[in-house]
Formats: sequence, structure tokens, C-alpha cells
Amino acid sequence: MEHTQQGISLAVSTVIFALRPHPETGLSTPWIPLVRRITKPYEGRWALPGGWVSPEESLADAAARNLLETTALKPAYLEQLYAFGEVGRSPDGRVVSIVYWAMVRPHEAERAAEGENVRWHPADHLPKLAFDHNAIVEYALWRLRTKVGYSRIARAFLGETFTLAELREVYEAVLQRQLDPANFRRQVEGSLVPTESRVSGGRHRPPRLYRHDESIELVDNGPLASP
Repeated sequence: MEHTQQGISLAVSTVIFALRPHPETGLSTPWIPLVRRITKPYEGRWALPGGWVSPEESLADAAARNLLETTALKPAYLEQLYAFGEVGRSPDGRVVSIVYWAMVRPHEAERAAEGENVRWHPADHLPKLAFDHNAIVEYALWRLRTKVGYSRIARAFLGETFTLAELREVYEAVLQRQLDPANFRRQVEGSLVPTESRVSGGRHRPPRLYRHDESIELVDNGPLASP
């Protein structure tokens, strides 16, 4: 455990988003892996993956290590999201948590070591979590939904190339609302580069694959239009 002279403990937590079908509606929605606490405080309650920062490791290394140890997940990229350090957020003393987040694709999400103490949960319908982790997830969801409309964050769920329909499905899953295909195409085409490849198979003309134009600096053009 790492301490300052004031006795403040430093920890890391990680919010990992994956898009999965909702068990009731079948529609794609953001899910996160949670771990069940096996020690006090909040023994038996679900919490975000995380742990203490060792004196010899960086914050990013601590986040990656704790995530791997608790869930077996190893995202290619972890981004620092925010610091949570309200007084009284932990009954064991003053704790500051540096929160990281990442997005993983379905095949990466399947690597999570699910079991009695590790399980995926729909991010919008969580039980009462340990500490202030419900507030952390709410903030992460807000950031995800704010950034997806004007950044390349959707690519983390898709890979380097994708169809317009696949990209729209990611936006719809994150925003939890349907988007008009024609309006969506007009709003995103300026930041995409069509490749020479198409999706093979199917009865109709195979859709073209696109990639993001790395030379364009994306800005917020307002919310995507609904139907």
C-alpha cells in the first residue's frame, strides 16, 4: 500500500466496457466486468476491478496488473479517466482512486475469467456496488456517451476497418437509441476513408469497409440526429 505523509492511500480501479446483448431486449448495450469482494469492507458486494498501487510501479502498470489478476483481461489500451478522492469514500481511511477505462471487442471480452466472483453486468443496471463505484460507473458511462459522437472511441469496439452499419450499431448501443441511417452516414462520412475491401458473402451487394481518417482532428458537431 502506498502512503503519503498525510496517510492517504493510493489505489487504482478500472472500468472495462464491452458491447453485449441485453438479456431481456436482445439489443446491444454496454456491459462491464465486476468482481465480488471477499474481504471487508463490503465483503460479498460487487466492485470494480482494482487494488493498491505498489511503490515500484506506475499507475498504468498497477491498473493493468490488478485487472489481469482479478479478471484475466488484458486490454491493448488503458486510458486514465478521472481521480476519485472524496473524504469518507472508504471506511478504512482516506483513499484516492485513480480510475482507468478501456473498451474491448467481443472476442476480447470472452477472455474474462467469469465465475462466482467475476461476472459481466449491464452498465446501466447495476446492483449496489462497494464504495462509490456506482458513481464511478455513472461518470464513465457519461464520458463514453459524450465522447462517442465526436471521437474515434467507437473504433475500440470494432477494429481498424468496419462497415457503416457496424459503426452505426456501436453508436446505437452506446447511446441506447436508434439513429437514422442516412443522417448517420452524412455525419460520419467526412471522418472516414473507404477502403478497397468489402464484406464477403451475403445475397446482396457486399458493403464496403471503412477506416477512420487519422489526418482529421475530430470536433464535437452536436448530438447525432434521431429518426
